[in-house]
Amino acid sequence: MDNRLFFPATERNKDSIAEVLSRILLKKGYILEIGSGSGEHAIKFQKCFPELTWQSSDPELVHRKSISSWIEHEELNCQMPQPLDIDVEKIPWEIPSELLYSIQGIISINMIHIASWNCTKSLFSESGNLLKNGQFLMLYGPFKIGGKHISQSNELFDISLKMQNESWGVRDLEEVSEEANKNDFIEEELIRMPANNFSVIYRKGSL
Repeated sequence: MDNRLFFPATERNKDSIAEVLSRILLKKGYILEIGSGSGEHAIKFQKCFPELTWQSSDPELVHRKSISSWIEHEELNCQMPQPLDIDVEKIPWEIPSELLYSIQGIISINMIHIASWNCTKSLFSESGNLLKNGQFLMLYGPFKIGGKHISQSNELFDISLKMQNESWGVRDLEEVSEEANKNDFIEEELIRMPANNFSVIYRKGSL
């Protein structure tokens, strides 16, 4: 059964995110993606970086079914593991030992603004436990800078998120980076992306 989902936003941003990842990804090991959604990003990045093993995850069964269908459709079964059932707030995350020993970095795309603030705290906390010094955590999505939206469209988006769930919303980058610092991450690079988004690369420990 074909359970693939198609997210327009993923189709629009996957190439630009892949370009950022090409600057920081190592040649071997696992990358853990938190909140993989449809799986389209995971498939794109596994094909772009075949030396790596891209481990997707999502707490929603419908998303995990979509990811599995994408893996089968793209004939990546021998290269790419099945998605993990990870709820970012339920720590410690249940991950295979092979991933634990070979993890190189963690990425989360368009997740923290459609989740409670506690999810951001859990993301940094558990990433800090899993990653070694020098390894990275990368976030992608919209952010406020200095407490202000960078565009009217982002402000309207923020309002619409809060109407859906009062605990959601576009996060302030300074507050996110403060949470990162509490867990021994340093903001290494902030990259302006299309459609008023950013990629933020945090590095564990001393640079």
